[in-house]
Amino acid sequence: MKCPHCLVEIHPDFQENYLGLDAEGHWSIFAMICPNSDCKKLILNLALGGAIEVGPHGVMRRIGQIKSQVFVNPLTSSRPPAPAEVDDKFASDYKEACLTLSFSAKASAALGRRCLQNILREKAGVKKSDLSNEIQEVIDSRTLPSHLAESIDAIRIIGNFAAHPIKSTSTGEIVEVEAGEAEWTLDVLESFFDFYFVQPAILKAKRDALNAKLSDAGKPPMK
Repeated sequence: MKCPHCLVEIHPDFQENYLGLDAEGHWSIFAMICPNSDCKKLILNLALGGAIEVGPHGVMRRIGQIKSQVFVNPLTSSRPPAPAEVDDKFASDYKEACLTLSFSAKASAALGRRCLQNILREKAGVKKSDLSNEIQEVIDSRTLPSHLAESIDAIRIIGNFAAHPIKSTSTGEIVEVEAGEAEWTLDVLESFFDFYFVQPAILKAKRDALNAKLSDAGKPPMK
């Protein structure tokens, strides 16, 4: 796993501390210190599960059959942050969508749809409309690789926009979502970040380096 603080790959070595039982099930907190010498921060993971081990005198020791778990320190998601090349206004919505996913798929999906619509308007230059039509416009433009065109079209299919048009016309609205809808929207955003921000930045860096060499050689830069 990657440390949620420093994002360095680490070997998970959590110590479980059983908290108690409520109407939902058994709760434990899992804790460890990041072994990365440049980090050394505390990682806390709250988990809900069923009973699996009972110690002497019937005292619970640990839980099993984990139903759900979430980082509580740091309050973060298991997804990587938006690349540094992504504009803050898009990265901020994406970060919030990731953070809220564990607590509310509906809120996460709403933030994700809004972020996607803003990217399409600014980076793909679509005419302002509802999200469904904007998705169709960018697909029809044939400016996207086929895998990206298919993945963005799947947002309408998974989200069942035909039955829930408010998702298209009011992207920030918190409404019921289909299974996997919020996660898929985040997956698509990650792909679009790479296409619209990361790859152009890489190409620009390569072009600038080449132009510097051409300039040193007394030759005109490439256009």
